[in-house]
Amino acid sequence: MVGRRKSSPRESRPALFRALATRNFRIWIIGALIANIGSWAQRTAQDWLVLTELTNNDAVAVGVSLSLQFGPIFVLGPFIGPLIDRVNGRTIILITTIAELVLGLVLGIAVVLGIATLPLVYVLALSLGISQAFEAPARMAFVSELVGKSHISNAVGMNSMMFNTSRLVGPAIAGVAITTAGTGWTLTISAAAYAAAVIAILSLRVRELNPVTKVAKARGQFREGLRYIRSRTDIVIVLSMAFVVGALVFNFGIFSATMAVVEFGLGAHDYGFITSALAVGSLIGALIVARSTRPRLSVIIVAAATIAVGATLAALAPTVTIFVVLYPILGLGAILLVATANSYLQVSTDDKFRGRVLAIYSTVVIGGTPFGSPLVGFVSNTLGPRWAIGVAAIGGLAAALIGFIWMRAGHHIGTTETIRSAFRHSEVGDTTATQLITIIHKSP
Repeated sequence: MVGRRKSSPRESRPALFRALATRNFRIWIIGALIANIGSWAQRTAQDWLVLTELTNNDAVAVGVSLSLQFGPIFVLGPFIGPLIDRVNGRTIILITTIAELVLGLVLGIAVVLGIATLPLVYVLALSLGISQAFEAPARMAFVSELVGKSHISNAVGMNSMMFNTSRLVGPAIAGVAITTAGTGWTLTISAAAYAAAVIAILSLRVRELNPVTKVAKARGQFREGLRYIRSRTDIVIVLSMAFVVGALVFNFGIFSATMAVVEFGLGAHDYGFITSALAVGSLIGALIVARSTRPRLSVIIVAAATIAVGATLAALAPTVTIFVVLYPILGLGAILLVATANSYLQVSTDDKFRGRVLAIYSTVVIGGTPFGSPLVGFVSNTLGPRWAIGVAAIGGLAAALIGFIWMRAGHHIGTTETIRSAFRHSEVGDTTATQLITIIHKSP
């Protein structure tokens, strides 16, 4: 059994918000918070538009719109990685954020004018997906330039906190706004919030960024990145778990909308708060990641098991009140998994491959949704919304089994030790059995 260094009583635990000591990160997080509140309000309004105004409660149509939005990254993501390792990430993020602002305004104005159609929503969703295919991995890789490698885990956790705070606030705002001002104005105002992110990006002090060495353009960089990933079986396992969760679990728009409208017969206002309830659990998961000093594989595995438990309980909830109480468990497990996986890849990947690894990670998490959304929508239409959430439970269980089996077969670490490691507080300098896996796989 690997020993652990006992921490001195005088050692202070790291501050929860330590990444905010960096000016550039403070500006970044504020702009991103406002933009993401708008993004979540926009996504909520778009799902509501497709489900109730452009179709007659057709969950498959919602699934198709999600597939079009998240599908491009599955095709483009792996090839974008070499670009991120070569090109300034700030430039990529600025261009894509402006594009997303314009696309959102087009949809909002079309709904206000009464000319929005389902094909138009599909075209705009596809265009947004292409933009996000470039933006998502660029944003992940840019974190290390904002705060430096020593604070990556905290910065990733704080990014997740920001993201899930916006997920908590955005849908609730959308629910009220749809009821009072209408879907079109909700979409238009939500899109305008992207301007905050544009201003924040332009306000960053370039001289205070932590420069990351960019690789020169060369043939075979994509294949080189794949060879590196294949040489790291720990990364392969993390990516495999992330793909299963991305495909079968991250269909929250379908879960929330169909449970609100079909199962419980609620309106837009209540739908927004059901979506916000999910974000409560997600926010707790993000706080856990921000508090940790280093990401652990055991946390990723236990998070997958939490998804399975949370989805099962939510699917069986007999009333809307009990559903709202249990639904956050699903959000906690999902965000704890993806945020910890993100941090793990950030700190354990060689610098020159980080962009390519994070591009593949974005591809499997976001790009997995197009595979799962139509399936979940079909299950919801034919068997009911509760069975659709049951698909998420299966996804969490499958991801957990992948991790548990690999731990036992590849490293002789039992289930009990894996779970114990996930809940153990890790001080700087500690080394647990699961943390040693990173060292083993990074060694020549």
